[in-house]
Amino acid sequence: MKVELNPAAKTLNIKQEITFINQSEDTLTSIVLNDWNNAYSNKNTPLAKRFSDEFYRGFHLAKEEERGSTLNLIIRDENQLFLSWQRTEKNPDYIVVQLPSKLLPNQEIRFQLTYISKIPSDKFTKYGYSSNGKYNLKDWYLTPARFENHAFTAYSNTNLDDCANAATNLTIDLKIPLDFELTSDLKSTKTSSNETFTNYQLSGNNRAVFSLIIEPKSSFESYTNSSVEVFTDLKSNTLEPIKKAIIVDKIVNFTSNLIGKYPHDHIIISQADYERNPFYGLNQLPSFISPFPDDFIYEIKFLKTYINEYLKTSLHLDPRKDNWIYDGIQVFAMMKYIDENYPQTKMLGSASNIRLLKSFNLTNISFNEQYSYFYMLMARKNLDQPLGDPKNTLIKFNEQIASKYRAGLSIRFLDDYLQNEAVITSIRQFYIQNQIQQVSRNDFEMLLKTNAKKDINWFFNTIINSRDIIDYKFSDVTKTKDSITFSVRNKTGAAIPIPVYGTNKGEIVFKQWLDIQECDSSFTIARNNADKIILNLKNEVPEYNLRNNWKKLSGFFPNNRPVKFVFMKDLEDPYYNQVLYVPSIAYNLYDGLTPGIRLHNKTILDKPFIFDINPSYSTKSDNLSGSAYFVANQNFRNSTLYNAKYSVSGSYFHYAEDATYLKLNPMIQLRIRESNFRDNRKQLILVRQVIVNKEKSALVLDNSPTNYSVFDARYINTKTEVTNHFNFISDLQLSGKFGKITGEIEYRKLFENNRQINLRFYAGTFLYNKTQSDFFSFALDRPTDYLFDYNYLGRSENSGLFSQQYIAAEGGFKSKIKTPFANRWISSLNASYSIWNWIEVYGDLGFIQNKGIKERFVYDSGIRLNLVTDYFELYFPIYSTNGWEIGEKNYNEKVRFIVTFSPKTLINLFNRKWF
Repeated sequence: MKVELNPAAKTLNIKQEITFINQSEDTLTSIVLNDWNNAYSNKNTPLAKRFSDEFYRGFHLAKEEERGSTLNLIIRDENQLFLSWQRTEKNPDYIVVQLPSKLLPNQEIRFQLTYISKIPSDKFTKYGYSSNGKYNLKDWYLTPARFENHAFTAYSNTNLDDCANAATNLTIDLKIPLDFELTSDLKSTKTSSNETFTNYQLSGNNRAVFSLIIEPKSSFESYTNSSVEVFTDLKSNTLEPIKKAIIVDKIVNFTSNLIGKYPHDHIIISQADYERNPFYGLNQLPSFISPFPDDFIYEIKFLKTYINEYLKTSLHLDPRKDNWIYDGIQVFAMMKYIDENYPQTKMLGSASNIRLLKSFNLTNISFNEQYSYFYMLMARKNLDQPLGDPKNTLIKFNEQIASKYRAGLSIRFLDDYLQNEAVITSIRQFYIQNQIQQVSRNDFEMLLKTNAKKDINWFFNTIINSRDIIDYKFSDVTKTKDSITFSVRNKTGAAIPIPVYGTNKGEIVFKQWLDIQECDSSFTIARNNADKIILNLKNEVPEYNLRNNWKKLSGFFPNNRPVKFVFMKDLEDPYYNQVLYVPSIAYNLYDGLTPGIRLHNKTILDKPFIFDINPSYSTKSDNLSGSAYFVANQNFRNSTLYNAKYSVSGSYFHYAEDATYLKLNPMIQLRIRESNFRDNRKQLILVRQVIVNKEKSALVLDNSPTNYSVFDARYINTKTEVTNHFNFISDLQLSGKFGKITGEIEYRKLFENNRQINLRFYAGTFLYNKTQSDFFSFALDRPTDYLFDYNYLGRSENSGLFSQQYIAAEGGFKSKIKTPFANRWISSLNASYSIWNWIEVYGDLGFIQNKGIKERFVYDSGIRLNLVTDYFELYFPIYSTNGWEIGEKNYNEKVRFIVTFSPKTLINLFNRKWF
C-alpha cells in the first residue's frame, strides 16, 4: 500500500496492490475483501443497528463528518482492466470482487485498488480520530477475508474486534505531515522527510491485524526485553518508569513461558484497547478509594490487555466463531498469573483488612474466585449462553464478562482435572501449529484429546457447546471414625467430573476427583480426621449452586446454616443463611417521610426463594407502615418461557390523611424471550388477584368501596432499542361489580434526521359495570389507581402541586379536562414530536362515553420537555378542549410533571444495554 494521511479532511488516500494466492483446494470465481471502515457510513449498517440494540445514541446523533466510509473505490487487474465488485446494502462492510477468470488451487492473481478511507471519530469505538489530533487506526483498509471450509468468512463489523482477515504479508509506504509521529506494531523505518511530510516504510509477515497510531506527539513509551519491544500508553499517574519496566518484563516473560514466544518484533498495548475491554470491577472504582496499590492496578490492566493483544495479533483463529479459545486462554493465563504471584490477594484487596468489612463474604473471597461469581450472575438469571456460540450472538454482559470468565474457568477446570500439564502442553502446541498453518477450534480440540489420556468428550459436548448447568449435591452420608461413605447426586443431568474435599477446622485433609461414572453412586474413602466434606471447594468446576455442596460430619444438624446479618449487600455465602438489612426511606404526602429497615435475602446472585420485608414509620401520621414481598423463582432452561415467578406481596400505607389501605397481591408472572438472546423483544403474562381493604375517609368524598377484590390478567409484548420502541399491553379485569378489557399500543421512532415521534393508542371498554361512582371508571388524565399500582406522591389530591403529577396511563391526557371519567368506554391517541433536542410538541385526542350520554370528543396540546424519558419530564399545556390554557391565571397549576425517585428504576435505565 501507498498511504497518505490528510488531517484536514481526516482521510487516508490509498493506492493498494493485492497478490492473492489460492491456497485452498477450491476453484474460486470471486474474492471477498473486508471493508470494515465503511461500517460507519450510515445509520442503517449492522454496526449502527448494534449500537441501537445496546442503547447507544451517539452514533445515530453524530454529524456526517464524524462518520467513516470508503470512497471512490476502483479495482483493476494487472492489465489495468476494471474488475466488477459488489457491496450489498445489508452488508456494506465487505465487498465481493468478481475475478476475470477462474482461480485454480495454488494459482495467484494480482490486482490494484485506489480509494479514500474516511476515518470516523473515535467516540464511537475508540478507534479513529480524536479531538486532540490523534489517529488510532484499525481495520481501515481493504484486505482479503479468511477462507475456510470452502468459503470466505464474510462478517459485518459489529464493534466486537473480530474481523476475520486472512493472514497476509504486507508492505506500506506511509506519508504523514511532518508535525505528526508514528507508533506501530509493524516493522517501521523512516525513509525520508521534507519541510511538510515524513515518509515511513512499514512491513509485517503473517499478520491478520495490526495497529497504526499517528499523533502530534507520541504518547507511547517503549520497553524492550529479549522477546519483544512493547509500546504502551497505559495510564498510571503515580508509577515510576522503572516499576513499569519491571512489570512489563515480568508479564512478557510469563506469557512467553506459558504459551510461547511472540512471533513479531513489536506489540502495542494501548489505553484505548484496555478501555474497550477493561477489568470489570477494577475499572469501576475511583482512584481515591481503590483498595489496591497503584502498581497492582497497573499490573492487572497491563496483564489483561497484553495477553489479549498477544493472542489476537498472533493466534489466527476465526475470531467470531472460535472466540471462546481466545477468551479461555486469556482468563486462564490471568488466573495462573495471580496464583503464582498474588495467591493471598482478595477480590477487594486491602478492604478485606478493614475490621468493619470482615463479616462480608465479598471481602473474604480470593481474587480469582470473582470469575465464577460473574458467570453465576448470568446463570442464575437464566441468561448464560454456550461458550461455543459465535461472539456476535452473545448479549453484551456475556460477551464482555460472563462468557469470557467462564471460558477461562472451564480451561482451568480441565487443567486441574487432567493434571500433568496436559492443557498447557496443548496450548503451547496449538500456538506453534498456528505459526505454520491456519488453525481452528477443531485443531485445539484434537490436541487436548490427544494429550488428555482420558475421554474428555464431555468437556466439549457439555461445557463448551451447551448451556447445561452443573449442580451436584451429597445425598446419603454415613461415617465412622476411619471412613466416610457417601453418594453424590447429579441434580441437572450434566455429567461432569467434580472434586470432593475433606477438611478439618478449615484445613484440607484430602481431595479426590469423582469421575462421571462415580457420580450418582456410593463409595467409601478414608476419613483422615475430616469434620466436613465439601464438593468443589475451590470452585474448580463452574457450578451453578454452591449452597448444597457440603456436609458436616459432626453434630446433630449436619447442614444447619447459622443466620448471618449483613449490612446493605453481599455475595452469596454458601455456609450461612444471610439476612441483609438496609435503612430505607420513602415519601408520600399522607405518611410524610417513612424511614424504615429492609430485611431481605437478595444477595448479588438471584435465588430460588426471596423475601423482602420493609417495616417503616410514618412520621406524619405517627404510625407503622410498610411492605413485604415473598417470591419463588423458577427457571426453564430450554424453553422460550424462561422464567416463572410465584409471589405474594402486601403493603400498608395512607391513601388520605385520615385513612389507610392494606393491599394483598398474590401473583404469577411468566416471562417469555426469543430464542435469539440478543433480541430485545420480551413478553410477560401476569395473573394476579388484588385484594384491597381501605379505611373510610372523611376527606375523600368519592363514594368508593372500602373493601374489594379484582382479578387481573395482563399480557405485555415489548421490543425496545434506541431507534425503535414498541410496546403492546392487553388487560382483563374482573370483579363482582365490574369487568373491563383494555388494550394499549406504544410506538417510538428516532428518525435519521434525529427527530423523534412518540405515539400511544389506548382503548378500553366495560364488559359490565354495576358501580355507583367513578372510582373504577376510565380516566382521561389522572387514573384513580384502585389497584394501587402507581407511585403517586399524593394519590387523593385534586389541587395543588401533588395533583399535577402525571402518570402515563389510561387516557394519557396532560390537561385537566372537565368530566374526565368514562363509565362505558374510552379511546385516546397521545402523540409527541421532537422539535429541538429534548423539546417536543405534544397532542392528545380522545373519545369517552358515559352511560346515557352521547360519546364526547376531547383534545389537548402543548410543549413537552423530555429530559429523561419516563423518568423526568415536564408538560406545559397550550390549547385544549378547555380553550387557551397558556394565558389563564394560575397557569403554573396546569403544568404536569413525571418524576421517578426509585433507585432501582433509574439503575435499570443504565443496565438495559448489558442484558
